[in-house]
Amino acid sequence: MLSSVVMYGSPLYNRKRLYRFHVRRTESKFNAIILKRLFMSKINKPPMSLSRLIRYMQGKEDKIAMLVGKFTDDKRGHDIPTLKVAALRFTETARARIEKAGLFRMPSNSSPWSVQRMPALGVPQSHTKPYVVRSKGQKVEKARGSRSFRV
Repeated sequence: MLSSVVMYGSPLYNRKRLYRFHVRRTESKFNAIILKRLFMSKINKPPMSLSRLIRYMQGKEDKIAMLVGKFTDDKRGHDIPTLKVAALRFTETARARIEKAGLFRMPSNSSPWSVQRMPALGVPQSHTKPYVVRSKGQKVEKARGSRSFRV
């Protein structure tokens, strides 16, 4: 189903669209919570450290941790178990430590948002329309020049 969907805009906008679709079509409480958190402000999406994630994931190593926010590194010397983590953003040091510990990570060019993007403007055989918003209402200032009603 996802392969027939064409996605536009920023990755965060696309995730909001995708989870809105999932909430509408399924009765999953998880999808509703993720959608609610995607719409939260930056203040209400605090970062989570590696040590706190390890504490939360004890006994749940087979599960995937999903964080709607930023994932940060922790300098304290912890033995990092093998974790599967999905987050909006990772700091570089956190990403390096998790991958070194054996995190399976999808290649960045195979995500649905990069695979299904349309070709850029100006590329041969590209039918992508430019994103231009122009108001056409009555009270919008219009340029002088040849008008359709003038002869």
